[in-house]
Amino acid sequence: MADLKKYPTATPTKVTSTQLKADNTPIFSKSNYLLMGIGAIIIIIGMIVMAGGRSADPKVFNYNEVYSKTRITVAPILIILGILVEVYAIFRNPPAAE
Repeated sequence: MADLKKYPTATPTKVTSTQLKADNTPIFSKSNYLLMGIGAIIIIIGMIVMAGGRSADPKVFNYNEVYSKTRITVAPILIILGILVEVYAIFRNPPAAE
């Protein structure tokens, strides 16, 4: 108990009203939201391309239709491109003049 007297107690600091005011600047600008929308549209297009269309006969497995270049190559590239656009839009610093 005697050791507690060696250390001074912390005095509370006063917080002024200017320190309590919140910074109302938005996190993202219009251009960030526009890029996010473009990225989302690219991802949706990639998903639609990957899904493909309806088969003429659902009982018949058409290998060339299921494993076509658009479904296996183009669609994943579109989805990854859309994700990269989204990441860029999130990390992009907005210009000061917006």
